[in-house]
Amino acid sequence: MDLDNLLSQLDTANEVEIEKLLQQYNRENSHTFTFNQKEETLRSKLCQSVLSVLGRQVQPSCQKTCLESLRILSRDKHVLAPVATRDSMLILGKMARLHTGDTGSDNQKNPQEDPQSEEEEAVVVEALKCLCNVVYNSPAAQQVSVDVKLAHGLCVGLHTARTWHHEVGLFTLRLLFLLSALRPDVRGGLRKEWHAVRLLTDVLEHTLDVRWVGPYEAARPEPQALPMPAEDNERAMEALKALFNLTLSNAGCEEDDHQFRIIAAILRHLLMLKTETEEKTEEAHSHAVNLLNNLPVSCLDVLIEVPVQGGQEKYGGKNMDAVQVLIDFMEKRIDKGSNYKEGLTPVLSLLTEGSRHHREIRRYIKAQVLPPRKDVKIRPEIGTTTRNKLVRLMTHVDMGVKQGAAEFLFVLCKESVDNLLKYTGYGNAAGLLVARGLLAGGRGETQYSEDEDSDTEEYKSAKPFINPITGHLEEPMPNPIEEMTDEQKEYEAQKLVNMFDKLSRQNVIRPMGVRPDGTLAPLEETLCDPPEHNSGSESD
Repeated sequence: MDLDNLLSQLDTANEVEIEKLLQQYNRENSHTFTFNQKEETLRSKLCQSVLSVLGRQVQPSCQKTCLESLRILSRDKHVLAPVATRDSMLILGKMARLHTGDTGSDNQKNPQEDPQSEEEEAVVVEALKCLCNVVYNSPAAQQVSVDVKLAHGLCVGLHTARTWHHEVGLFTLRLLFLLSALRPDVRGGLRKEWHAVRLLTDVLEHTLDVRWVGPYEAARPEPQALPMPAEDNERAMEALKALFNLTLSNAGCEEDDHQFRIIAAILRHLLMLKTETEEKTEEAHSHAVNLLNNLPVSCLDVLIEVPVQGGQEKYGGKNMDAVQVLIDFMEKRIDKGSNYKEGLTPVLSLLTEGSRHHREIRRYIKAQVLPPRKDVKIRPEIGTTTRNKLVRLMTHVDMGVKQGAAEFLFVLCKESVDNLLKYTGYGNAAGLLVARGLLAGGRGETQYSEDEDSDTEEYKSAKPFINPITGHLEEPMPNPIEEMTDEQKEYEAQKLVNMFDKLSRQNVIRPMGVRPDGTLAPLEETLCDPPEHNSGSESD
């Protein structure tokens, strides 16, 4: 449809004709996401024309058609100037039945509570979709959203979440997620003034059908229960993403700690649920992991403290079902072999911190990931066990992935260098040891319990012969200098020194040494460091 012709007809058309013209435009452009740059001015005028119609008293069917056109136009961030004004955003807020333009109180009546026909609800949904596009694509519209207190209007809507139809709830939550993601300055108001964390937690609780059997314990899902419906899952994901934004800074009071524990309990319940597809289940678990990372580590005991369901005696009566789900999730992400930074590092971080601060979690994960060694003839990075996969990641090209995997294994070994080397070999662990200043051995700073690690007989008998660099028992190799004379040995040694000297002078390599504190330094510095001596030694 020619835009010049459409604009000229809209100027003189009545309501019925406007609806027909825009319906034709919508049909032709419903799948358009890339627009002709030369027509930007015309599309901007069309935005203005559509907003003018919405500002008048027209029937819901015409409103819906206008909003569909505006939603299509709002895919182009270059034509949104007419929409990113106070008047236009107030019009869209009114169409979406949101409180905008004033603060009001949290308990004021929500317009979405009013009885709506199917047509009127479709208008609300289209208006919310438009707002999502406009806020996402226009920084100016984001600022206007703050000015008209759109976030507060969304929080008022959260009070009636239990009565939402699916799409109203989905796009209300998505809009709240976008605002909290793109405007960090509104997060404080959302948390403190409008209690968005509590309201979103209530939405999750209702959507996931949580039934409490204890202060922070949800009833176990029935074994034969149907998978979570797709619509419920969609709304839960949007609520989780919004909560993630609002909990990025979790410094709070005792009341916040109670709220965080409730969230942790709901997330534990989510980890136990299945959705209609394995892919959607993994997505839900991914969002749960991200949010758990934002909670204070002290709240993670909620994952294993479920007195009604009970636990395992060998782990102090704690229930490890949720931890096992997280281990399985981690292994799936490793097996994918891609996008480790976003897909794997969050769960590695969560399991690392959980193990560092909760003894039972560490003991359980270590039993699964680092069982006592028997395969002493195989290099630690070779094989299909979880340990093998994690050791391979210790030399990954991505620094964050490499550090995450190494730190996880280090914590499972109670931050003992000797224990870590037993499972990984010195070569794989060198990066971590350099970063931690532990090349000379020792332990990290965290204090752990004194329970001893038990070695298998196979490992004990082979330990003296294991190559500490590769971490495995190698076949005896012939000694290449065994049949050399002393003169030949001296010649080869001098030749090697000369090669190192040449590479060093050309700055190809830099010889390094280890300081007494275990950190690396240029070799000349370590040779010049005065040896540590007793302060009580005799002076000259």
